[in-house]
Amino acid sequence: MSQPSRDSLAIKVKGLSKAFGRTGVLRNLDLEVPWGEFLAIFGANGSGKTTLIRTLASLTRPDSGQIDVAGLSSRREGEKIRTIIGVVTHNILLYEELTVYENLKFYGRMFALKDVDQRINDAVGQMGLSHRMHQRVRILSHGMQKRLSIARALLHHPSILLLDEPESGLDQEALGLLQKAIGITKGSLRAVLMTTHNVEYGLSMADRVAIIADGKIVHKESKETLDVAGFRNTYLHFTGSAL
Repeated sequence: MSQPSRDSLAIKVKGLSKAFGRTGVLRNLDLEVPWGEFLAIFGANGSGKTTLIRTLASLTRPDSGQIDVAGLSSRREGEKIRTIIGVVTHNILLYEELTVYENLKFYGRMFALKDVDQRINDAVGQMGLSHRMHQRVRILSHGMQKRLSIARALLHHPSILLLDEPESGLDQEALGLLQKAIGITKGSLRAVLMTTHNVEYGLSMADRVAIIADGKIVHKESKETLDVAGFRNTYLHFTGSAL
Protein backbone atom coordinates (compact mmCIF):
# COMPACT_ATOMS: atom_id res chain seq x y z
CA MET A 1 0.00 0.00 0.00
CA SER A 2 1.14 3.54 -0.77
CA GLN A 3 2.52 5.59 2.10
CA PRO A 4 1.29 9.20 2.19
CA SER A 5 3.75 12.04 2.57
CA ARG A 6 3.60 14.85 5.10
CA ASP A 7 5.07 17.15 2.46
CA SER A 8 1.69 17.49 0.73
CA LEU A 9 -1.85 18.36 1.78
CA ALA A 10 -4.13 15.45 2.54
CA ILE A 11 -6.62 16.76 -0.04
CA LYS A 12 -6.15 19.55 -2.58
CA VAL A 13 -8.85 20.34 -5.13
CA LYS A 14 -8.64 23.08 -7.74
CA GLY A 15 -11.30 24.06 -10.25
CA LEU A 16 -13.30 20.84 -9.88
CA SER A 17 -16.36 20.60 -12.12
CA LYS A 18 -18.79 17.77 -12.79
CA ALA A 19 -22.08 17.66 -14.68
CA PHE A 20 -24.57 14.90 -15.33
CA GLY A 21 -26.04 15.63 -18.72
CA ARG A 22 -26.93 19.32 -18.75
CA THR A 23 -27.09 19.53 -14.97
CA GLY A 24 -23.99 21.01 -13.38
CA VAL A 25 -23.35 19.53 -9.94
CA LEU A 26 -19.83 20.74 -9.06
CA ARG A 27 -18.81 24.12 -10.43
CA ASN A 28 -15.16 25.18 -10.30
CA LEU A 29 -14.86 23.99 -6.70
CA ASP A 30 -11.68 24.63 -4.68
CA LEU A 31 -10.87 22.84 -1.41
CA GLU A 32 -7.86 22.09 0.81
CA VAL A 33 -7.68 19.74 3.79
CA PRO A 34 -4.36 19.50 5.70
CA TRP A 35 -3.20 16.44 7.62
CA GLY A 36 -4.61 16.13 11.12
CA GLU A 37 -7.83 17.99 10.31
CA PHE A 38 -11.45 16.90 10.48
CA LEU A 39 -13.53 18.97 8.03
CA ALA A 40 -17.34 18.82 8.13
CA ILE A 41 -19.12 20.08 5.00
CA PHE A 42 -22.75 21.10 5.35
CA GLY A 43 -25.06 21.41 2.38
CA ALA A 44 -28.62 20.97 1.24
CA ASN A 45 -29.81 18.09 -0.93
CA GLY A 46 -28.54 18.55 -4.47
CA SER A 47 -25.70 20.86 -3.42
CA GLY A 48 -22.98 18.46 -4.63
CA LYS A 49 -21.95 16.77 -1.37
CA THR A 50 -22.23 13.18 -2.57
CA THR A 51 -20.67 13.92 -5.96
CA LEU A 52 -17.73 15.59 -4.20
CA ILE A 53 -17.13 12.53 -2.01
CA ARG A 54 -17.44 10.12 -4.95
CA THR A 55 -15.10 12.20 -7.07
CA LEU A 56 -12.47 12.44 -4.34
CA ALA A 57 -12.72 8.67 -3.92
CA SER A 58 -12.15 8.09 -7.67
CA LEU A 59 -15.63 6.54 -7.93
CA THR A 60 -16.77 9.31 -10.29
CA ARG A 61 -14.63 10.92 -12.97
CA PRO A 62 -14.60 14.75 -12.97
CA ASP A 63 -15.17 16.76 -16.12
CA SER A 64 -12.39 19.19 -15.30
CA GLY A 65 -10.17 20.36 -12.49
CA GLN A 66 -7.35 18.91 -10.43
CA ILE A 67 -7.59 16.54 -7.45
CA ASP A 68 -4.52 15.60 -5.43
CA VAL A 69 -4.91 13.18 -2.52
CA ALA A 70 -1.81 12.83 -0.34
CA GLY A 71 0.17 14.33 -3.21
CA LEU A 72 -1.16 11.76 -5.70
CA SER A 73 -2.97 12.87 -8.84
CA SER A 74 -6.43 11.34 -9.20
CA ARG A 75 -6.08 11.32 -12.98
CA ARG A 76 -2.83 9.36 -13.03
CA GLU A 77 -2.72 7.57 -9.68
CA GLY A 78 -6.31 6.68 -8.80
CA GLU A 79 -5.41 3.10 -7.95
CA LYS A 80 -2.81 4.22 -5.40
CA ILE A 81 -5.25 6.71 -3.91
CA ARG A 82 -7.79 3.96 -3.30
CA THR A 83 -5.29 2.11 -1.09
CA ILE A 84 -4.96 4.99 1.40
CA ILE A 85 -8.56 6.17 1.66
CA GLY A 86 -11.57 4.75 3.43
CA VAL A 87 -14.98 5.64 2.00
CA VAL A 88 -18.49 5.51 3.45
CA THR A 89 -21.24 6.43 0.98
CA HIS A 90 -25.00 5.93 0.81
CA ASN A 91 -24.26 2.71 -1.08
CA ILE A 92 -23.00 0.28 1.57
CA LEU A 93 -20.69 -1.50 -0.95
CA LEU A 94 -21.25 -4.92 0.60
CA TYR A 95 -22.17 -8.36 -0.75
CA GLU A 96 -25.53 -9.30 0.75
CA GLU A 97 -25.16 -13.06 0.38
CA LEU A 98 -21.84 -13.10 2.22
CA THR A 99 -21.43 -12.95 5.98
CA VAL A 100 -19.92 -10.04 7.87
CA TYR A 101 -16.64 -11.95 8.14
CA GLU A 102 -16.65 -13.00 4.48
CA ASN A 103 -17.23 -9.43 3.30
CA LEU A 104 -14.35 -8.09 5.35
CA LYS A 105 -12.12 -11.00 4.36
CA PHE A 106 -12.80 -10.19 0.70
CA TYR A 107 -11.85 -6.54 1.16
CA GLY A 108 -8.82 -7.53 3.21
CA ARG A 109 -7.57 -9.61 0.31
CA MET A 110 -8.17 -6.70 -2.07
CA PHE A 111 -5.80 -4.61 0.06
CA ALA A 112 -3.38 -7.54 0.48
CA LEU A 113 -3.51 -7.23 4.27
CA LYS A 114 -1.19 -9.69 6.01
CA ASP A 115 -2.93 -9.53 9.39
CA VAL A 116 -6.43 -9.56 7.96
CA ASP A 117 -8.12 -11.66 10.68
CA GLN A 118 -6.80 -9.42 13.44
CA ARG A 119 -7.91 -6.33 11.54
CA ILE A 120 -11.36 -7.86 11.01
CA ASN A 121 -11.68 -8.53 14.74
CA ASP A 122 -10.57 -4.97 15.51
CA ALA A 123 -12.93 -3.38 12.97
CA VAL A 124 -16.04 -5.30 14.00
CA GLY A 125 -15.18 -4.67 17.64
CA GLN A 126 -14.92 -0.94 17.02
CA MET A 127 -18.41 -0.90 15.49
CA GLY A 128 -20.04 -3.33 17.95
CA LEU A 129 -20.48 -6.13 15.41
CA SER A 130 -18.51 -9.00 16.97
CA HIS A 131 -21.69 -10.96 17.69
CA ARG A 132 -22.78 -10.56 14.04
CA MET A 133 -19.57 -11.93 12.54
CA HIS A 134 -21.12 -14.97 10.86
CA GLN A 135 -24.48 -13.51 9.88
CA ARG A 136 -25.27 -12.81 6.24
CA VAL A 137 -25.48 -9.14 5.34
CA ARG A 138 -28.98 -9.50 3.84
CA ILE A 139 -30.52 -10.36 7.23
CA LEU A 140 -28.94 -7.40 9.03
CA SER A 141 -30.93 -4.24 9.71
CA HIS A 142 -30.03 -1.12 7.77
CA GLY A 143 -28.28 0.28 10.83
CA MET A 144 -26.13 -2.84 11.23
CA GLN A 145 -25.29 -2.81 7.53
CA LYS A 146 -24.20 0.80 7.92
CA ARG A 147 -21.99 -0.17 10.86
CA LEU A 148 -20.42 -2.87 8.66
CA SER A 149 -19.80 -0.42 5.84
CA ILE A 150 -17.89 1.76 8.33
CA ALA A 151 -15.92 -1.27 9.57
CA ARG A 152 -15.06 -2.03 5.93
CA ALA A 153 -13.83 1.53 5.41
CA LEU A 154 -11.62 1.30 8.51
CA LEU A 155 -10.25 -2.18 7.84
CA HIS A 156 -7.02 -1.17 6.09
CA HIS A 157 -6.27 1.69 8.52
CA PRO A 158 -6.70 4.42 5.88
CA SER A 159 -4.88 7.72 6.18
CA ILE A 160 -7.84 9.64 4.74
CA LEU A 161 -11.51 9.04 5.48
CA LEU A 162 -14.27 10.28 3.19
CA LEU A 163 -17.68 10.06 4.87
CA ASP A 164 -20.94 10.95 3.12
CA GLU A 165 -23.55 11.54 5.83
CA PRO A 166 -22.29 8.57 7.88
CA GLU A 167 -24.75 9.28 10.69
CA SER A 168 -27.70 8.38 8.46
CA GLY A 169 -29.30 5.18 9.76
CA LEU A 170 -27.16 4.98 12.90
CA ASP A 171 -28.52 4.96 16.45
CA GLN A 172 -26.90 6.89 19.29
CA GLU A 173 -24.73 3.96 20.33
CA ALA A 174 -23.38 3.58 16.80
CA LEU A 175 -22.78 7.32 16.50
CA GLY A 176 -20.62 7.17 19.60
CA LEU A 177 -18.69 4.17 18.27
CA LEU A 178 -18.13 5.97 14.97
CA GLN A 179 -16.88 9.10 16.70
CA LYS A 180 -14.41 7.07 18.75
CA ALA A 181 -13.27 4.96 15.78
CA ILE A 182 -12.43 7.88 13.51
CA GLY A 183 -10.94 10.23 16.08
CA ILE A 184 -7.77 11.95 14.88
CA THR A 185 -4.93 13.70 16.61
CA LYS A 186 -3.82 17.16 15.58
CA GLY A 187 -0.78 16.91 13.36
CA SER A 188 -1.25 13.18 12.74
CA LEU A 189 -0.93 11.59 9.33
CA ARG A 190 -4.67 11.26 8.96
CA ALA A 191 -7.47 13.51 7.73
CA VAL A 192 -11.25 13.21 7.65
CA LEU A 193 -13.74 14.89 5.32
CA MET A 194 -17.38 14.37 6.26
CA THR A 195 -20.58 15.69 4.69
CA THR A 196 -23.61 15.97 6.94
CA HIS A 197 -27.00 17.61 7.54
CA ASN A 198 -26.69 17.20 11.31
CA VAL A 199 -25.25 20.39 12.75
CA GLU A 200 -24.87 19.06 16.30
CA TYR A 201 -23.08 15.92 15.19
CA GLY A 202 -20.93 17.72 12.62
CA LEU A 203 -19.81 20.34 15.10
CA SER A 204 -19.06 17.72 17.74
CA MET A 205 -16.60 16.06 15.35
CA ALA A 206 -15.05 18.80 13.25
CA ASP A 207 -12.05 21.09 13.57
CA ARG A 208 -13.26 23.19 10.65
CA VAL A 209 -16.61 23.56 8.91
CA ALA A 210 -17.58 24.51 5.39
CA ILE A 211 -20.77 25.09 3.41
CA ILE A 212 -21.32 23.82 -0.12
CA ALA A 213 -24.00 25.46 -2.26
CA ASP A 214 -24.60 25.28 -5.99
CA GLY A 215 -21.56 23.07 -6.44
CA LYS A 216 -19.04 25.38 -4.74
CA ILE A 217 -17.52 25.79 -1.29
CA VAL A 218 -19.03 29.15 -0.32
CA HIS A 219 -17.97 29.41 3.32
CA LYS A 220 -15.19 28.02 5.54
CA GLU A 221 -14.62 28.60 9.23
CA SER A 222 -12.66 27.18 12.15
CA LYS A 223 -14.81 25.73 14.90
CA GLU A 224 -12.74 27.71 17.39
CA THR A 225 -14.21 30.96 16.09
CA LEU A 226 -17.66 29.61 15.26
CA ASP A 227 -20.87 30.97 16.71
CA VAL A 228 -23.55 28.32 16.15
CA ALA A 229 -26.41 30.78 15.67
CA GLY A 230 -24.31 32.85 13.30
CA PHE A 231 -23.32 29.72 11.37
CA ARG A 232 -26.96 28.72 11.00
CA ASN A 233 -27.73 32.18 9.60
CA THR A 234 -24.81 31.92 7.18
CA TYR A 235 -26.08 28.52 6.03
CA LEU A 236 -29.58 29.93 5.52
CA HIS A 237 -28.14 32.84 3.54
CA PHE A 238 -26.25 30.60 1.10
CA THR A 239 -28.66 27.69 0.79
CA GLY A 240 -32.09 29.20 1.41
CA SER A 241 -32.89 26.46 3.92
CA ALA A 242 -32.49 26.04 7.66
CA LEU A 243 -29.81 23.81 9.17
